[in-house]
Amino acid sequence: MGFYGRHLFPRLMDWSLRGAQHAEHRRTALLDSSGHVLEIGFGTWLNLPHYPEHVEAVTGVDRERMLEQKVARRVAAAPVPVRQLHLDAASGLPFASDEFDTVVSTWTLCSISDLGTALREIGRVLKPDGRFLFMEHGRSDRGTVARLQDLLNPAQNVIGQGCNLNRRIDVLLEKAGFEIVSLERFQMPKVPRVLGEVYRGAARVASDAGRVADWGQGVDAGREVDAS
Repeated sequence: MGFYGRHLFPRLMDWSLRGAQHAEHRRTALLDSSGHVLEIGFGTWLNLPHYPEHVEAVTGVDRERMLEQKVARRVAAAPVPVRQLHLDAASGLPFASDEFDTVVSTWTLCSISDLGTALREIGRVLKPDGRFLFMEHGRSDRGTVARLQDLLNPAQNVIGQGCNLNRRIDVLLEKAGFEIVSLERFQMPKVPRVLGEVYRGAARVASDAGRVADWGQGVDAGREVDAS
């Protein structure tokens, strides 16, 4: 990853996403989470203080190790049991099918390289009546902004360690077999429009998407892997 990826980028990301504005949006996005939650791309665990009381436990997966001392303090202060695994969701999730009541993703889907595979794995491990709660930045509906996002995307890939500015989150979810239950689109105040176009909502596995046979069996499904 180099010095920037290991030391500067994690601190920049944590600082830029931990303010009061982001915290309020996190609380709103996580309000309907319940039971056993799987968080995709936990980063520096900024979501932990905002889970509602009806969450029983949180399991997080992330391919990177970032600010490990700060992460350890946040996990220790969490109001619920927390388990974390270091792996790439696009490489498969080491969980049984239909294992989680809720799956959560906040400002993460932009940077998963094989997003289609990761989303199908999310659908596999989510219970049939479960919800995928997401809050992501993505492609603007305004043509001039979208074209600027396309233009800047190669540079953002480097600066943001794989982050993409121009993903249509709702379309990608539907292509992966999800049905959008609710969706809010808004612009984050005081954030450049190319970065601040937000998709926030909930999705469920579409009734015609099939279950385990179609989603695949994952990686060592049902076997807990301690990759932390």
